[in-house]
Amino acid sequence: MAKVIMVQGTMSGVGKSLLTAGLCRIMKRDGYRVAPFKSQNMALNSFITEEGLEMGRAQVMQAEAAGLSPLVCMNPILLKPTDHTGSQVIVNGQVFGNMSAREYFSYKRKLIPDIQCAFRKLEEMVDIIVIEGAGSPAEINLRDNDIVNMGMAELVDAPVLLVGDIDRGGVFAQLLGTLQLLTKEEKRRVKGLIINKFRGDQSLLDSGIEILENRGGIPVIGVIPYMEIALEDEDSLTDRFTRKQRGKIDIAVIRYPRISNFTDFNVFEQIPEVSVRYVTTVSELNRPDLLFLPGSKNTMGDLEWMRDNGLEAAVKKLAVKIPVCGICGGYQMMGRQISDPEGLETGGTMRGMELLPVTTELQREKVRRQVCGTVDQMKGVFAALSGLCYEGYEIHMGRTEQAFDAAVFQSGENENVYGTYVHGIFDSGAIASALVDVLAKKKGIIIDGRTDAEAGICIDYKAFKETQYDKLADAVSAHLNMEEVYGMLREAH
Repeated sequence: MAKVIMVQGTMSGVGKSLLTAGLCRIMKRDGYRVAPFKSQNMALNSFITEEGLEMGRAQVMQAEAAGLSPLVCMNPILLKPTDHTGSQVIVNGQVFGNMSAREYFSYKRKLIPDIQCAFRKLEEMVDIIVIEGAGSPAEINLRDNDIVNMGMAELVDAPVLLVGDIDRGGVFAQLLGTLQLLTKEEKRRVKGLIINKFRGDQSLLDSGIEILENRGGIPVIGVIPYMEIALEDEDSLTDRFTRKQRGKIDIAVIRYPRISNFTDFNVFEQIPEVSVRYVTTVSELNRPDLLFLPGSKNTMGDLEWMRDNGLEAAVKKLAVKIPVCGICGGYQMMGRQISDPEGLETGGTMRGMELLPVTTELQREKVRRQVCGTVDQMKGVFAALSGLCYEGYEIHMGRTEQAFDAAVFQSGENENVYGTYVHGIFDSGAIASALVDVLAKKKGIIIDGRTDAEAGICIDYKAFKETQYDKLADAVSAHLNMEEVYGMLREAH
């Protein structure tokens, strides 16, 4: 049986996902077969495995850190919010149905056998499993039906590391308050405390740590510095949405209320002198060099939101002047019509943006598949992508008619307008770099000091992420007592 350790936090956004990835990378480098696990994840950024199953991207990131291919048994339950009170529930990679928060709260313990089965499958493959919790174990109103924090730790008898975020302030209150709200049995599981995202002179923490250990009765085994790591963060708490800087190449992404899979644009952030901005109003939009309409968990609702706040009209006006590309839900919005005969979203039929010659009908069966191929001959700015190889994945609940099934990109009569169902298409690096180079040439500028002869040099995004996993592991191992962590594993059943 695999040894198990669990990372829990005092709240959402304390850095559980990255610390779990860091532990996976450290243990991999130490020669262990290690895998991540999260029984239940709530996220709109998701991924399709080789088997065509859907899982949260945080566990994909952690699997990459561990040197493994992502497997749906690493994340057996995925909740994708559809509105403020309900989510699409995905179990073992497949759509189980839509539930309100209250319905799911009453039902979720029935999913424990699915969690146990997934965990046992993972146990057979590795030496160590690093489990990530969700939110806080001190959410006492949710404790009775918990399957992701202490409830999960009890299921597999896991020792727990409790993480607090000092960057938000009040880290001692976070940690002590959480411990005080745990039952005696739960508190016994907590074997070490971690203070995360520290900036400054660590010696100034010494007196506070001494009081924390005396009052809490649990040692602080690490003070992790604030790290500038270019890896995927928790989608609901990302700081990407608030960045306002502009580079020589300005890429804008419409941030609708149910935006999903905005990880499609992370690769552009790693290209020098390129900025990615997320916009919610017409005044923020201005005139970027390239505009994306990203995926959406509620295509019709988000199109209505754009229509109401004037962004639809602004995007259509810009499409005459700059390239506009829709991905997945954004692609559906750009068509002539969207219909929802089964009431999966808002029901009925609504006019699309009429930028692409396609119509979409939402259907109950979700398309889930990995895809690869070569970009067909394109026009306009995207002509630079013609003949390049791509790979990615599709996740959508709609069938789009009059689309060219063999083409990764659909273009309209206006050569500035494009659409695709493929997530991750820019991650190969060559496609992203080719697109940036042609945008720079169109503006008559040189980026990163490159000459025309050097244009087309692409970022290897996968190799770049490997450097970030190692950077993360170096920082965590330097500031976390790994001997204590391995000792907890040895003592675990």
